[in-house]
Amino acid sequence: METYPGISPRPLLLMFFFSVLCYGVNSSTTKGSWPLHDCDQCHRAKEQDISTTRNRHRPDEKDIDIIATYSDASGYVRLARLKMRDLSDSWIWENPNNGNNEYQKSSQELMESFQMDSRFLDNPKHSSDEHYPHKSRIETPRSSSMTPVKIKRRVMRQERKQARGAELILQDTETDNHFVSAAMEHSEGFDTTIKGKYSIWRREYENPNSDSTLKLMRDQIIMAKAYTNIAKSMNKTILYKALVKHSRNSQQAIGEASSDAELHHGALDQAKAMGHVLSIAKDQLYDCLLVARKLRVMLQSTEDRVNIQKKRSAFLIQLAAKTVPRPLHCLPLQLAADYYLQSYHKKENLDKEKIEDPSLYHYAIFSDNVLATSVVVNSTVQNAKEPKKHVFHIVTDKLNFAAMRMWFLINPPSKATIEVQNIDDFKWLNSSYCSVLRQLESARIKEYYFKANHPSSLSVGSDNLKYRNPKYLSMLNHLRFYLPEVYPKLNRILFLDDDIVVQKDLTPLWSIDLKGMVNGAVETCKESFHRFDKYLNFSNPLISNNFSPEACGWAFGMNIFDLKEWKKRNITGIYHRWQDMNEDRTLWKLGTLPPGLITFYNLTYPLDRGWHVLGLGYDPALNLTEIESAAVIHYNGNYKPWLNLAVSKYKSYWSRYVMFDNPYLRVCNLSE
Repeated sequence: METYPGISPRPLLLMFFFSVLCYGVNSSTTKGSWPLHDCDQCHRAKEQDISTTRNRHRPDEKDIDIIATYSDASGYVRLARLKMRDLSDSWIWENPNNGNNEYQKSSQELMESFQMDSRFLDNPKHSSDEHYPHKSRIETPRSSSMTPVKIKRRVMRQERKQARGAELILQDTETDNHFVSAAMEHSEGFDTTIKGKYSIWRREYENPNSDSTLKLMRDQIIMAKAYTNIAKSMNKTILYKALVKHSRNSQQAIGEASSDAELHHGALDQAKAMGHVLSIAKDQLYDCLLVARKLRVMLQSTEDRVNIQKKRSAFLIQLAAKTVPRPLHCLPLQLAADYYLQSYHKKENLDKEKIEDPSLYHYAIFSDNVLATSVVVNSTVQNAKEPKKHVFHIVTDKLNFAAMRMWFLINPPSKATIEVQNIDDFKWLNSSYCSVLRQLESARIKEYYFKANHPSSLSVGSDNLKYRNPKYLSMLNHLRFYLPEVYPKLNRILFLDDDIVVQKDLTPLWSIDLKGMVNGAVETCKESFHRFDKYLNFSNPLISNNFSPEACGWAFGMNIFDLKEWKKRNITGIYHRWQDMNEDRTLWKLGTLPPGLITFYNLTYPLDRGWHVLGLGYDPALNLTEIESAAVIHYNGNYKPWLNLAVSKYKSYWSRYVMFDNPYLRVCNLSE
């Protein structure tokens, strides 16, 4: 619709035109007529035709056309047409003869109603030539008064509204109080002594270990070193000194920090200053090829230093693992001295019948560590349901025999039987019978262990460092392959390492059906590692033709052995044969697990994993739930629980079975 000059936006003007064919007499004398009261000419035409229309019927009210003219928000004049049927039942029609005031009032009410539904009128789809239903309810005040029922309903609605409002206000108050208390409780944990952590709105508070600034400063130092070399070669003395100065200051600001919160005061300002100097250096010195060459040289130098540090670290860890701490060295000395001074060597209180009774529960422990052995025995006895039926067979070396025996004489476990033996008393264990003893006496083995220029030395690598541990030279480590010879009258025996802790009763292991197998152990397969190819040299045809590289490995530390089946299958003979073939160490390195995997190949029954959890001596990421629910936990690895290297969160499982109130431990300063 076009607009015309001089027409400006004004309040909505609504005009209604009613056009109806009506039959009847004049409204002043004829009842029910519907005159056109907005058009004088139409009114005169009605009077002229009244005689011809008197006898016709009254038209249907729903066929009345209503044309609305209005101005939209942009000032355009629009038309809309609808039928009487589209209007609400609340509309009231009045005769124009009742007075012009009433007509103007009705027109004003209609105008306000159409203003409320401008969405319908503004829709371009509602043209003046089409009839669309008007869906909004248009109401006008009724002349009738409110009934008592309606008044009561209105009062009830108002009461419900007020009650709901009060309820919402109460809920808001309770919610606010909850948030306030939570915020106060949270604020109590703030460490306001450390700058930068006092506000919960800081991003650093979300991650207290954030190191973005620290990394930025380290990267700046690297780039500064590269530009320093370039500046020196190009005789940029002033820039060279500035780079050296800021590099030194940045290094001092970093110090030993491992996160942004640990940086020295003013570190951020130093980072900004360094950034300014680097920007100047880039403008004056930047050459892509030259900078890349300097960075490659720095990278190679850094990698060399890292490799050297790794070798040193591996060497020091191995050294710490095989070094006896001073308290552990003191303990056997004190015990051995009192063993002879107080004539304990003359005492004999063993029950010979229990030691050889196959109906009891027998354990084999081969160790030279008095404290570790005492923890194994104490933890087993404390968790046993019938301690009097448990017999411990301990074998140690000549040097520690007196101390080991003295400890268990003065600290006997409750009702359990302890037998301590000296490995040197086994006269049948000699080099003519034992392959390992014969090899240990060879010159090549001595050179392997004691020559500094051997390939396993620190200058080449750390792969073989662990095999230079003295335990691989001790027959105590290989005595596990001679169990039937050591205990000829027993049918079953449970082998335990000295770095384990028992947390449950182990007697059900004796009732497990091994299905004709010799060894019952927990398998250690985890995807691609701890399989045979990790321990054995499959490039040698002796290995590749007899074993599968994907065969699952298992662990020594807690093994139930069927000694009757052992003798039947001549397991010791199999062990000797493979040891002889490995005299030049081409099949496997030193140790007991590789020959154990070979000797008991297809003769090992897999136990449930809950019996034996390994890795507490090297893996700090073990599942604590699995550890606490395991029957036996094993500190295999270099981080033994009696060393300072121990993983702190695992140490308590071991230390709870140490008798720290023992006078010998106090004398040697052994404490938690």
